[in-house]
Amino acid sequence: MELRHLRYFVTVAELGSISRAAAKLHIAQPPLSAQIRQLEEEVGAQLLIRFARGVRLTPAGSSFLEDARAILARAEQATLRAREFQSGKRSTLRVGLMPSATQSLLPGLIRRFDASNMTVRLEGRELVPSARQLQALRNAELDFGFIRPGSGVGQGEWVCAIDDPYCVAVPERHPLARSRKPLSVSALEPEPLVAFSRYAESDFFDQTASLCEAAGFKPDVRHTATQFMSVLAMVSSGLGVAIVPASCAILAPKGVVMRLLTDVDRQSQLVLIANKALLQDAWGQSVLQIAEEELRALETLVRTNSRR
Repeated sequence: MELRHLRYFVTVAELGSISRAAAKLHIAQPPLSAQIRQLEEEVGAQLLIRFARGVRLTPAGSSFLEDARAILARAEQATLRAREFQSGKRSTLRVGLMPSATQSLLPGLIRRFDASNMTVRLEGRELVPSARQLQALRNAELDFGFIRPGSGVGQGEWVCAIDDPYCVAVPERHPLARSRKPLSVSALEPEPLVAFSRYAESDFFDQTASLCEAAGFKPDVRHTATQFMSVLAMVSSGLGVAIVPASCAILAPKGVVMRLLTDVDRQSQLVLIANKALLQDAWGQSVLQIAEEELRALETLVRTNSRR
């Protein structure tokens, strides 16, 4: 199996047509069809269902397409990085992000790199859950990233971590917003909950559900969103309350009040992870120093905001 076979297959799958793929690839249709059939024989599975006017992926084909895209992306990155090492001018950094950390970390990170003397091109990727980002890091698909680790996540790739305490976001006119004191998790039992989507942020969804269960109740999750700003917008609209990281409070919209949660049996953390290869030279160490500085700056903001 060669990379060209994967490129042929991905093009056919994306266009849904062998004839259109042949035109895009600038090859004749019969040889392309033959190459796809050879690929299926080598894989040992039917990847495409042929119709008179196009093709459709089989379940095996859908699975193979995801892996084929990843392989082609890694091959492209390998070429780019080899050229950068050869020229001595490394610049591309692939950064992994969690949806709930993108807005709180990425803008400041970009500003820090812009203010440094380093020429850096950031390529951001939101990857969830944390285990998926860790796997991408181990597969050399990422250089560094930020995760919210759940239970059982090893620390082999950790560079540094900050506490990002659990808070509850409540509408400003809600009875729970009247006091500035921290709230007990049990106080949320009768409240409808707005939550991060399990699909978009499964680690945090599972952690917050576990907090409620430890307090003796099952959360009444009525609304979900994939981005924390959407979660907070729903809270501001009065749809419910939400358990969020304290770093979310920094960018909370008007109409939302944040309260720290007490009696939690675990601490929420935001962790900087890195590919070990990045630690092997001064350039990579400088990159991680900038990333750690931004994470520490966020920690300071969280602490300051939590005292208000």
